[in-house]
Amino acid sequence: MKILLDECVTKRLKKHLEAFEVLTITELGLSGIKNGKLLSYCVANNFDILFTIDKNLLYQQNLDQYPLIIVILNCQTSKIEELVTFMPSFNAQIGKFQKYKAYIIEK
Repeated sequence: MKILLDECVTKRLKKHLEAFEVLTITELGLSGIKNGKLLSYCVANNFDILFTIDKNLLYQQNLDQYPLIIVILNCQTSKIEELVTFMPSFNAQIGKFQKYKAYIIEK
């Protein structure tokens, strides 16, 4: 499974997703890309999941247009110490995810 970490998600989360192919916005030279273009980029480059903490994404884009899984961590900060607390819940749910949908992950 190929995952793209949004700009708002620290690259330090990659080591907690070692079972997957994970890239970051910065690694790809896409810093500052707008959400619509980001979703299109994900689809064009065969990403399965866009990993973010941006809850506004749900309301800014028509996700039915994108064969992509959006994973939103319902966290208060982007600190790695908080983000890793969501990994058990993410790992427990990943097998149920479907493309064209967004999932808000709770602890």
